[in-house]
Amino acid sequence: MSQSGVTMSEIVEPPRPWVINVGKKLRPWVDEKVANSSHVPNDPVLDGADFPYTAELEAHWETIRDEALAIGANPDRVPALDEISPDHAGIAPAGKWRSFFLWGYGYPVADNLARCPKTTEIISRIPDLNTAFFSILKPGTHIPDHRGVTKGLITCHLGLQVPKAGDCRMRVHEDIVRWEEGKTLVFDDTYRHEVWNDTEETRIILLVQTKRPARFPGNMISGLFLWAVKRTPFVQEARANIAKWDDGLGRLEAAHNED
Repeated sequence: MSQSGVTMSEIVEPPRPWVINVGKKLRPWVDEKVANSSHVPNDPVLDGADFPYTAELEAHWETIRDEALAIGANPDRVPALDEISPDHAGIAPAGKWRSFFLWGYGYPVADNLARCPKTTEIISRIPDLNTAFFSILKPGTHIPDHRGVTKGLITCHLGLQVPKAGDCRMRVHEDIVRWEEGKTLVFDDTYRHEVWNDTEETRIILLVQTKRPARFPGNMISGLFLWAVKRTPFVQEARANIAKWDDGLGRLEAAHNED
């Protein structure tokens, strides 16, 4: 039993092999069309200036950080990503990569947004928002080489708590990048990437994904692909698991308030 009151046996994990197979077959074609229509470069690491919302995130980073630190003060009350999405099982050691979702796969997470009202106000102004969550990486964690689902999304990290001693870094394709507190890092996660927290401290970032700006036909193809992904069992099970965690956390908070 976790501190949120949710056990691994309660995690929803329906079979979905045909979805994975179809998606993998379509993905190269979708990525090619989106890349050819993109309004921004197709480089692994991108210029934050091409995404105006990054300036607002940086301007308000301390406000976001304070709410993230309040959440991260007890990381065991934040679900591991592999518990939210079993498809991520094996990407990082169990329980070491934790994710507090505010907006997931195109859906708002109402309870978590209410717990972070100032961050909610800030991210509500981000155009074409698909996902936003606090990513909490415990000391000594390595996230092996992996890639994202579609080139139709752009990923942005805002550094909130970055270890000062040791080496905390990410490889995106052939580039090695490091987070800075109060600074954004924008990249295309369809390039192979991996992460190391070779420190004795926890790293916390705000991870945001938005739709890639693109012209026709890439924007239409990307929109249809994301529409389909949003309705897959992969996403629906993640939503169900987030709801279970939130319900357990709500019960825990209510019991604490009664004490």
